[in-house]
Amino acid sequence: MPQPRGDETPVVDLVGVGFGPSNLALAIAVHERNAAGGQDPVSAVFLERQASFGWHRGMLIEDATMQVSFLKDLVTMRDPTSSFSFLSYLHERGRLIDFVNHKSLFPLRIEFHDYLEWAAARVADMVRYAAEVTTVRPVVVDGIVTAFDVESGGETFRARNVVLAGGLRPALPPGIVASRRVWHSRDLLTNVDSLNGTDPARFVVVGAGQSAAEVTAFLHERFPAAEVCGVLSRYGYSPADDSPFANRIFDPLAVDDYFGAPAQVKSMLLGYHANTNYSVVDTDLIESLYRRVYREKVLGTSRLRLLNVSRLTAAEETAGRVAVTVESMLTGARTVLPADVLVCATGYAPADPFPLLGVLADRCHRDERGLAVVERDYRIRTDAGVRAGIYLQGGTEHTHGLSSSLLSNTAVRSAEILESVCERRQEEAAADVAEPVEPAAEPALSGSGRAGTYA
Repeated sequence: MPQPRGDETPVVDLVGVGFGPSNLALAIAVHERNAAGGQDPVSAVFLERQASFGWHRGMLIEDATMQVSFLKDLVTMRDPTSSFSFLSYLHERGRLIDFVNHKSLFPLRIEFHDYLEWAAARVADMVRYAAEVTTVRPVVVDGIVTAFDVESGGETFRARNVVLAGGLRPALPPGIVASRRVWHSRDLLTNVDSLNGTDPARFVVVGAGQSAAEVTAFLHERFPAAEVCGVLSRYGYSPADDSPFANRIFDPLAVDDYFGAPAQVKSMLLGYHANTNYSVVDTDLIESLYRRVYREKVLGTSRLRLLNVSRLTAAEETAGRVAVTVESMLTGARTVLPADVLVCATGYAPADPFPLLGVLADRCHRDERGLAVVERDYRIRTDAGVRAGIYLQGGTEHTHGLSSSLLSNTAVRSAEILESVCERRQEEAAADVAEPVEPAAEPALSGSGRAGTYA
C-alpha cells in the first residue's frame, strides 16, 4: 500500500495498472503462489480507476452468451485444480448441476461477469478502486532505472515492475462524436434507460460484428414500435469460424509459433484467421435475425431493415434527433435516415501505453509502425539503462497474435508474466550479492539498497 514519498518508500514487486480480467487473473496467480508458501512471496498492488469491478457492463444483455468456452476462465488453463475456476464459482452458487445439465460450453455473459466479480472480491486486498493512474515515473539509481513510481490521486506506489492492462478504447467512425443521441455499443445498457417514457421511431446501428448484431436484436425486441436499421459494409452478417482446427490459433502454443514467425507470416496468419474474432457473428444469432426479417416480410410490417454494402458518412443532431447519412458502396447513392439514436458498434482499439509512461516512453523500443517491441514474456524491450520491467496485458497482437486482448489465453499469459517477474527478481538478487560492497556514502532506499532519484 502507498507510503509517504521519499527515499524510504517501500518497493513492491509489481503494480498492475487496470483491473479487468487480465490483471485479475494475474492477481489470482500472485495470491495462489503466495498461499502455497515455500518461496519468497510476491508483493503486488493493482490500481483501477472504476469505483468497483466492471467488465463491459454496457453490453450485459440478458440473453447474450460468451463466445469463449467456460474452461478458458481466469485459471483453468493454468491450473485446473484452482478454487478460482468457473466450476468452483458454479459450485459455490449452487448451480453446478444445472449448468452441466444445460450441456453448453458458453455461459451467459451476465453470469460470467458475476463469476469475475466473485473472483475479484476474493483478491480485493490487493486492489485499490477509484484509483486512476496519471503517470509512471522512473526511479534512477547510479544511472539505472531500478523501479517506477506509479502516481494515482496524489499517492505513490513504488514498484520494480508495472503491468499495464489499460484494456480497449471504443472506436467511432471518422468524424463521429459520442453524444446523447450517438452511442458506442459499449454504452448500450448504460444509455438505453434514458429513453424510458419516450416513443422512439427509429434506431440506426452501424457495424457487422457480434456487438452490432446483438444491439440490433436487442433494440428490435426492446422497442416493438421502432424501426431498426442495420448498416453494414458486408453483404450480410458473416459467421464466426469456431471450428476446432481454427480455434488452435488461440492456444498457448500458438503464441510461441506466432512470436517466432517472420513478419510476413504473422500478417498472413492474422488475415487467414481474422474471421475467428473480427466482424463475425454467432450462427444462432444470424439465423435469429434472418428469421425476423423473413417473418416481417411475410406479415408485411418490416421493422428490421439491413442496409448492406453501405457505410455511414455523417451524423448531424437536429431538433432532438440525429440525421444519419448512409451511402451505398455499390451505387454511391446517399440516404438520410432521421433517427432517435445512432449506435456505433464499430469495435475497439488497444490503449496506447506510451502516454502514461511519460519520459520512459523514449526509452522503450518501437518497430517501424511505432508499436512497442515486446519480448516473449510480454515485457516491453527497453534500453540497457532500464532494469525495472514494463509488461503489457493487451496491445500485443502484432507480436503475440490474436489472443492478445481475449480471454482465451488470459490464465496462461498471467502465469508467464508472474514467472518472468520472479525469475528476474532472483537474477537481480544474485547480481547484487555478486557485486562488491560499496562504501555507505548515501542513505539506503528500502527494497533496493540505494537512494532513488527521478530521471
